[in-house]
Amino acid sequence: MKNNMFDIITLGSATQDIMVRPKNLTVLKYGKSFNSGEGVCFPLGSKIDIDQIQFTTGGGGTNTAVTFALQGFAAAFCGMIGKDISGQRIIDELQQLKVDVGLVVKTADALTNHSIIITGDSQDKTILAYRGAGGLMGRVSIPWQKLKTKWLYLAPLTGLLCDSFGDLVDFAAAKNMKVAVNPSIAQLSLPVEKLRAVFQKVAVLILNQEEASFLSKIPYEHEKEIFTKIGQLHPGITVMTRGGDGVVVSDGKFIYSAVPPKDRSIIDTTGAGDSFASGFLSDYIRTNGDIEKSIQLGMANALGCLSEVGAKNGLLKKGQEFEKVEVKKREIVD
Repeated sequence: MKNNMFDIITLGSATQDIMVRPKNLTVLKYGKSFNSGEGVCFPLGSKIDIDQIQFTTGGGGTNTAVTFALQGFAAAFCGMIGKDISGQRIIDELQQLKVDVGLVVKTADALTNHSIIITGDSQDKTILAYRGAGGLMGRVSIPWQKLKTKWLYLAPLTGLLCDSFGDLVDFAAAKNMKVAVNPSIAQLSLPVEKLRAVFQKVAVLILNQEEASFLSKIPYEHEKEIFTKIGQLHPGITVMTRGGDGVVVSDGKFIYSAVPPKDRSIIDTTGAGDSFASGFLSDYIRTNGDIEKSIQLGMANALGCLSEVGAKNGLLKKGQEFEKVEVKKREIVD
């Protein structure tokens, strides 16, 4: 990299994922007690046998960095890990996958983030999340002078990093970096005028349909109204992922949409959102803004991720052939 200038730096979480499949998992109907209407039940004080256990790595910051590296970009990950075995495992994997780790910060004050992912017969899963070292990274620990890049990708930020959301975007704008953001609900909960000031400097905003509805205060079924409302805050490209129903993208003039193949293989949904976002942005950068091609690579990258266990397995490499989905384009009518 010339003068340590990266093509893209991702900033977000790094997580050790432990995926377990208990024997005889009991699912109980709880009506309105839980959002899903169902709950996972374990006998109190008992030892629960498991059929399968797998160790993978995750976190929005590392997941997306790996896609960018596989797509041929000079990519670096910036985030905080603990001084522990799990943190070192994440470092080793990122280096193996050609992601620069020179911006990773280590702390002895907390362990690396961990997620225990409980799976059953369905595709639904329950996640026990330990937000450790990642939540301690704040403005003081960000290596500002080393953030030299053409693009800055901000994965969902929580903890102290959430408080630096505006500072990071302002810094990038002052350094002529382009910014893509996949914000957390915590970031979207900032005052509207503060969000407006931040989003004016963001090139690509990536949301799932629940986040888009939360931001716009409009039910996610009303796509046109959502994009119109978000467009008042953000003049750039807005991406709204819709889970198994595909994706919708607006550039302010047109709406582009695509749905995944019906016969797709779904083994594990972990990291599917990250794989779409990073695949989309990869071709958006490479093609200088071709939204149709960006959607196609994003969808293919997500399908590859869904077909294997873990957030980083199945991701596409640069030049790898894939089946292209049909992208429909329609004008936004006032």
